[in-house]
Amino acid sequence: MYRIEKTAYGYRLTFSGFIQAAEMEQWVEDSRRALAAAPEKFGVLVDMRTLKPLTADAQAVMQEGQELYKQKGMVRSAVVVDSAVTRMQFQRIAKASGIYQWERYIDGSSVENWEQVATDWITKAIDPDRKPVGA
Repeated sequence: MYRIEKTAYGYRLTFSGFIQAAEMEQWVEDSRRALAAAPEKFGVLVDMRTLKPLTADAQAVMQEGQELYKQKGMVRSAVVVDSAVTRMQFQRIAKASGIYQWERYIDGSSVENWEQVATDWITKAIDPDRKPVGA
């Protein structure tokens, strides 16, 4: 299952369960419609805490979707995961689609305020991978 929501910073995407390539293709089509009215620049929060690892064909479609979001104006994205396997899979897809440098990964199982950390990256460019000086 997936959901696309418009937010003040851009879009919030939620992916859960086991998503086959056909459903991922529907997400890309729904994203095209949603992004038709996108601002020039926007951010994306992706909640994948309950997503199961994708098959190879679903991964290829996800890469196409990531490329679409970047082409339409995505400047930063934050991906929230609960699985090391899902994190590694999506890091590989992000590198292939060319968005890796603008994407950060947050472990939703160990970061209590993951939503705030994600939106701080998207809206304020506060990098969750960098520790503050003195921390």
